[in-house]
This record gives sequence, C-alpha cells and structure tokens, in this order.
Amino acid sequence: MTSGKPLVLADPTPRAPWMIFTEEDRARLEERTRLVVHEGGPIPEVDLEAHLPEVEILLGQVPLDAERLARAPRLRAVINVEGNWKPDLDYEACQQRGIWVLSVAPAMAPAVAEMCLALALDLARGVTAGDRAFRRGEEAWGIFGNLESFLLRDQPLGLVGYGNLGRALRPLLAPFGGPVRVHDPWLPPGLLREQGCVPASLEELMRESRVVFVLAGVTAENQGFLGRSELEWLRDDAAVVLASRAAVVDFDAFVELARAGRFRAAIDVYPREPVAKDDPIRGAEGILLSSHRAGGMRESYARISEMLCEDIDLVLAGLPPVRCQRADPRTAALGRSR
Repeated sequence: MTSGKPLVLADPTPRAPWMIFTEEDRARLEERTRLVVHEGGPIPEVDLEAHLPEVEILLGQVPLDAERLARAPRLRAVINVEGNWKPDLDYEACQQRGIWVLSVAPAMAPAVAEMCLALALDLARGVTAGDRAFRRGEEAWGIFGNLESFLLRDQPLGLVGYGNLGRALRPLLAPFGGPVRVHDPWLPPGLLREQGCVPASLEELMRESRVVFVLAGVTAENQGFLGRSELEWLRDDAAVVLASRAAVVDFDAFVELARAGRFRAAIDVYPREPVAKDDPIRGAEGILLSSHRAGGMRESYARISEMLCEDIDLVLAGLPPVRCQRADPRTAALGRSR
C-alpha cells in the first residue's frame, strides 16, 4: 500500500547521495514525496523494475529504452545527476510521452569556469612553477622571474565549445579586454556575437588565440577532433586549458607536444580516471596537472540540490522545469560521458 505521495526514485551513482541533496533539501523533499534513494552503487535491475509502475521522477543514469519506459506509465521526468547525456536513454520516446529529460550540468559550470581562469593565469604567470623554484632555492627575482610570463590583459582568447562551461567562463574573461573567439558548430554566429564573442573556424581560433580553453563536450561525432594536425595550428607562445572531456583531443599527441614545449598546457581531465599511479603523465614536466576537480565543489553540489528540488516541485505541479538543462533528442542522443 503506497502513501499517496508521488514516488521519487534516486540512483545517484557515480555520485553519493550527499552530492545531490543537502540535508535540508532532502528533508523537505521527503515531506512532500515518497523519496527512495539507492546507495552503494547502481540500483539492481529487480529493484528498479519494482519501482517502475509508480515512479514519477527518476534521478540517475539508469538505461531506459522504449520498452522499459513503457513499464513506467506515471513517469514525468528523468534527471541525470552526473551532468551529461547518456546514449542508453530513448530521448525520442521520452519526448513522445511528454517526459522531461533533464541534466544538472549547469550546476558545475561556475566552478569549472573559475578553475579555467585560475589555470590560465597560472600558465601565463608561472605561479606554480615559481613556487616550486622558490622551494628548491632556484627562484629568480623581479623581472628575471617573469621573462617567460605574459599578461592575459588584451590577449586574444579562444573558447572551443560554448555550452554551459563557455557561457560561464565568458563573463570572467571580459575584464581582460581582449577578443574572445568561439568555435561551436552547433551555434549560429549571431548568437555568439550577442554574447560578446567573435565566431571563428577552428583553424582561425587555434592560430590566433594566445590562450585556448577546450570546453567542448564529447559526442559520437567529435571524439578526437583536436588531433595532432589541429594542435600544430597553435601559436608557438600559446597556452591550452583542457577542462571538458579528454576524448575531444588526441590525448597522446596533446601530452607529447606539450612536453616538448610546443605550447603550455593545463589538464584537468584524462582518458581514464583515476589516473594510474605509474602513468607517465605524472612525470610530465611543463604541464600543469589537476585531478578532475574543477567542478567538484561543495557549492556546486548545493546548487545541484537546489536545482533538483525546485524542478521536481515544478514538474509535480504540472509546470515545465526551469533550473536544469533540457535535453534535445536530436543532440542528446549523441552524448558520450568521456
């Protein structure tokens, strides 16, 4: 016998429950819904199937083909809490049923944008390298410690991809005053100009930008689109921040060229995570390394919780969600997680 409250089923894997709900938001949600949270790994098939007839909101990344969706007649929304689009969900079937397919990806964007700026400033000013030199007693003072540094001010910058991350980063770059070129084949030039950006081909952006931010998500169509030949377009004095997904670049070529001093590089994402303890990347001198931590902030998780709860309220009230990102079946089905 059910309580009469709408069933919200949450399988946050690979996240932990505390990453998607604050204690306060979870308590409020439990007051107005029948919240079932599966912990400790992916929900077993038998448990998922048992909940399908009554579930109204499904939080997680479980496979949902048309046949399984048909066994969930009351389903109103599927919300991906990892922040991407999975190819094992039937987006067309959801659209035909009027089921909202949403993602919390925008919650991470402000934190990732700040980290991108921090990494770019480090590459430009040698903050980390200077600290290490000082600790070794090999520091250079004043201008002699800045012979290879440059200012971001008035420099041409480039954004490869202009989704959630690019839109969050663009305002942070405005004070530096330089032109911001953007390459995003899914967006029209007029929209980019309205955002204060300069629409550009990939080659133009790579050749002209002093700092390139790689922010594109990975799809079935663009894996490895920044290959060795595209990386060779970079200026000799360029710096590159790889912050979205490692699969959009030829990672081996990227590391090889950066290690050889062809360009400066900062990396926050890798083909396989966590990186093995004996992976050669750990000894790559001249590359600024970060452990996929750009978006993983407590503030980001608190924002996920707020977005989820507010959109759940709207959907259960029969209104369209406004906080999470909505999936477009024509593009979301192309999504890949790495």
